[in-house]
Amino acid sequence: MRNSKIAGVGHYVPERVVTNKDLEKIMETSDEWIRERTGIVERHYFEEGVDTTSNMGAEAARKALKMAGLEATDLDMIVFATLSPDYVFPGSGVLLQRELGIKEIPALDVRNQCSGFVYALSVADQFIKTGMYNHVLVVGSEIHSSGLDFSTRGRGVSVIFGDGAGAAVLSPSESNDKGILSTHLHADGEFAEELATIDPGSNKRERLTHEMIDEGSIYPYMNGNTVFKHAVTRFPEVIQEALQQNNYKPEDIDMLIPHQANLRITSYIQQKMGLPAEKVFSNIHKYGNTTAASIPIALSEAVEEGRIKEGDLVCLAAFGSGFTWASALIRW
Repeated sequence: MRNSKIAGVGHYVPERVVTNKDLEKIMETSDEWIRERTGIVERHYFEEGVDTTSNMGAEAARKALKMAGLEATDLDMIVFATLSPDYVFPGSGVLLQRELGIKEIPALDVRNQCSGFVYALSVADQFIKTGMYNHVLVVGSEIHSSGLDFSTRGRGVSVIFGDGAGAAVLSPSESNDKGILSTHLHADGEFAEELATIDPGSNKRERLTHEMIDEGSIYPYMNGNTVFKHAVTRFPEVIQEALQQNNYKPEDIDMLIPHQANLRITSYIQQKMGLPAEKVFSNIHKYGNTTAASIPIALSEAVEEGRIKEGDLVCLAAFGSGFTWASALIRW
């Protein structure tokens, strides 16, 4: 079977920047408290009537297509990762397809939250490996800011998240030694409610009630201690899994791009893997946690800044709600 490669990457973030100081004005929090616990300084929020989950994805996709030297009409498939679709249904994949002006190719939506982009990348990789498709667009895009509790009650979660989109175009690799070497996907539903937005859900007679709004069950809930404990275990495991399958060691990594969940988690991973700071990409201070968009935004920035070069060994790793975790090892 042939390998797939990432032929182009791109990202887009809304123009509106919201700093920690801005959040101080609407809830009981502080710049110091947010920086110390998360490493976040600012994040971007969408503008209603300007940005949507799908059109932000389209902006990122256009940049990725340009880098790949392809037109939208060259695409054979779209895989769209998001937990914040434009509509309840249909999924954002078909809306992105419409934004790009293409028809009839399949559009698949992936709901794996923070691990969504790596899951979507793995799906696209399989379609290219088998020879079914040649060019697959993978997108991670999120609008969190319209679904957060900006009262003091919700500050522990709401200060973390931001909006944005990232994209990658996958194409066949010219060499079996280059491209996506392997992907590794895992999940454990035992802890599903430890990081979740419960309502509105289909398991209640009324999907949305005033009581749900008043109680705050329509907003994200996170058991921070449980998430941290599992994240710092699963991240190194899934990175090591990718390295061992391909007969590499941590010191062989040229760039590790972890999901941007929390700077403390990223720092722990760096220490655990024995990597110098310059080999671990972090941009959470600028964007916060953008869930499925986190890794492709970071990947696009790393390429843009020249921190990933041809021949580099790049590892992507994610952990998030579900719990789900995943990795991809790539020879650039």
